[in-house]
Amino acid sequence: MDKLTAVKGMNDILPPDSARWEWLEDKVRSLMSRYAYRNIRTPILEHTQLFIRGIGEVTDIVEKEMYSFEDRSDKYGDHDHLTMRPENTASVVRAVTEHNMLYEGGKRLYYMGPMFRRERPQRGRYRQFHQIGAEALGFAGPEVDAELILLAAVLWKELGLSDWRLEINSLGQPEERAQHRAQLIAHLEKHADQLDEEARRRLHSNPLRILDTKNPAMKAVVESAPRLIDFLGPQSLAHFDGLKAILDANDVAWTLNPRLVRGLDYYNLTVFEFVTDRLGAQGTICAGGRYDYLIGQMGGKAAPAVGWALGVERVLDLIKEQGAAIPLPQPDAYAIVPESSALPVVLRTLQALRELGVSVQMHGSATSDGMGSMKSQFKKADGSGARFALIFGEAELAQGCVAVKPLRGEKTNAAEAQPLQPLGSVASWAHTLRTVG
Repeated sequence: MDKLTAVKGMNDILPPDSARWEWLEDKVRSLMSRYAYRNIRTPILEHTQLFIRGIGEVTDIVEKEMYSFEDRSDKYGDHDHLTMRPENTASVVRAVTEHNMLYEGGKRLYYMGPMFRRERPQRGRYRQFHQIGAEALGFAGPEVDAELILLAAVLWKELGLSDWRLEINSLGQPEERAQHRAQLIAHLEKHADQLDEEARRRLHSNPLRILDTKNPAMKAVVESAPRLIDFLGPQSLAHFDGLKAILDANDVAWTLNPRLVRGLDYYNLTVFEFVTDRLGAQGTICAGGRYDYLIGQMGGKAAPAVGWALGVERVLDLIKEQGAAIPLPQPDAYAIVPESSALPVVLRTLQALRELGVSVQMHGSATSDGMGSMKSQFKKADGSGARFALIFGEAELAQGCVAVKPLRGEKTNAAEAQPLQPLGSVASWAHTLRTVG
């Protein structure tokens, strides 16, 4: 029979690599707690209309990348149009609106999980990818924009990342964008012969996205285009200035990128990206901005909001590129069992140790012929990274004990290296396995 494989662009995450994911997730949970952000978990499947209305119909995601399908019809012949979530901000807003979460005031939320987009798989860009995001809903001021950016900057520091830069821009308010849009279209129409097919298609439907083109042949046209920031009114500028002042006060370096527009329709005012040059074309590791009108578009009572999302695969790639060390999990002890007849005593002892917080890996036989030689078991014990071997030999068990042998650091004489510990009072010596070594 042919071997079954995973869908292209949807990857297994296997040990020991999965430990890097857990390490990152633990760092994020700890940091989110310090900033008083609370976890939210939304379904992977949503109604397709959620993303059409939230992300924007004339976007790459909605036009080309969503995994959408008609659900099985019910007995009346009706069926739902469903989509595997391509991003999670729209889902978070749907959940907040559906459950009236802003009734008692603003909410700070974060999420982790898989997203899905049907595109050509490449490094840092997969059909199933994972995001961690933070959303602050019900807050209008630039201080919360800054808080989210500072949170991300602290995360990079705690992950050991330094090779990144922060780019910021303001998209202003809808009326300001409308004025800019008219002049942008006029500018692009003058240079229609230099526009690629994608830009010509978007010229009247979503001209702002043309500014985000990666086509080098259009660089001159884009560089000479009217800048949205030049159309901002006093309130939008004050919001942007407030953000910059807080970033400056916290020594977070930033660069104004007037062509930064982001790929989703729901943004207004602040937009930002954390970018690196180490990952090639997929250099954006975290991005977000303010979306003050999305809650109203979803049918909720209008409320301001701001958030960001980071790509887990890209962040882990960057950690690897920079050579930052990620500690891999290792057991405190490895149990060596010469004879299978000892297994009832061994398992009882290991369970007691584990209940006391000691991480123990037990040797397991690969065949039904016995537990294997002591030499092979010690080899596996050493390879596990454990600091101690617990030897349940016949002589030790006859004395009601287990031998504890250090596997790391300096060895002294054999008697000191293998002290006997009583099986009947595990609690009296369990702590030495966790703290010594």
